[in-house]
Amino acid sequence: MGGTKILSSLINSENGIIQSIKKPTKSNSTARAYVKTLAEIINETIQVSTINPGNVKAVTLGIPGSVDPYKGRIGLAPNLGIRNLAIKENLQALTAYPVLIENDVNVAALGIQKFELSEKSKNVLVVFIGTGIGGALIFEGKIYRGLNYVAGEIGHMHIVDKGPICGCGRKGCFEAVASRTAIEKKIRADIKSGKKSPLSKVIKRSEKIKSKVLANAVKKNDKIVVKHISEACTTVGTVLASITNLLNFDTIVLGGGLVEALNHFMMPKIKESFNEFVLKDSAKGLKIISTKLGDDAALFGGIALAEEFLGIKV
Repeated sequence: MGGTKILSSLINSENGIIQSIKKPTKSNSTARAYVKTLAEIINETIQVSTINPGNVKAVTLGIPGSVDPYKGRIGLAPNLGIRNLAIKENLQALTAYPVLIENDVNVAALGIQKFELSEKSKNVLVVFIGTGIGGALIFEGKIYRGLNYVAGEIGHMHIVDKGPICGCGRKGCFEAVASRTAIEKKIRADIKSGKKSPLSKVIKRSEKIKSKVLANAVKKNDKIVVKHISEACTTVGTVLASITNLLNFDTIVLGGGLVEALNHFMMPKIKESFNEFVLKDSAKGLKIISTKLGDDAALFGGIALAEEFLGIKV
């Protein structure tokens, strides 16, 4: 469940992804309508695949926001406009399969841990940068959810006094400064102020500036785009360094639509900023990598989630 799209896949450990359907997230959708859309996509994915519906063991949801995976409730998903929703109960009424929920980056971290990292990676920070910025923590090989299951909300760390308003309602949050949404707002403001950019046509058509559009603009050396993405990379590197100084990870994994589209441009700049602000002893032996699974990490994480909560292996 993303701020710009819903990605549904039928998946198991042996075959990987069997069938996928991707649809844009409808803006201004009510919570009830959103849950109905999820049920429709689930059914459509199964029908298109032509597999026996009885072979489906669980539905797992990756949600961009704070969730209680035990009660199946969303606390706040700011980029979806959802608050205090018993999504498991509501969706369970519309589908025949057990429903599990987890924060989207937590479930992505579970997928990355199970299918991408070696056993040597015990203490891991996973950060996804896209519509917002989400994080997940793995300590001694286990996901750390925290007292109220909101651990890892790196995007809502306060980093700028009197900064831009975040989707959570506060000012100066990390994701309000360095997410794709934040970068887009800065680009739009520059263009509207009269600065020239190849993206001016996109702005006039009131289209979203997606990550791939930003990647193409960087290839064309669009000065406005390069400037704001570079500034975001500096911010990301600084924040990662500060957290590493506190928690001394052995691995940091970056993902999300923005990193996936601009990996070769962003990673060196993030690492440069990181190296400037991290303590040398904290960084010794640390790896900073981008996930090869990309958006699919959260899909594969569903397998680990079903194993954890239902005791089943698929």
